[in-house]
Amino acid sequence: MAASASLAAPRPAQIVSRVAASLLGGWAFVWGLTVFGIAVGVLAGADYHQMEALMYLLAFPVFLVVFCWAYAAASLTRVWLVLAGGGASMTGAAWLLLPALTH
Repeated sequence: MAASASLAAPRPAQIVSRVAASLLGGWAFVWGLTVFGIAVGVLAGADYHQMEALMYLLAFPVFLVVFCWAYAAASLTRVWLVLAGGGASMTGAAWLLLPALTH
């Protein structure tokens, strides 16, 4: 009985939420990683355009990994927390680093 309960079909809301997490959450995570990477790189002394190109090159494989992980992960809550929460945290950290970059 317990084995059949774990194989139950997901509800439509769960499917929509997982698709939204993979696309929107993945985009937010990659955006946050990109701006945070650029900010940290420039703060460390790298050229802005070189860091921008590097982070854009890393953005596609990172998005691919988090997109696939969003479907493979067991907990939908964890997916949203890592992707949307991580993206928001990295974006906020990059925003806090902006004053140090202008000096």
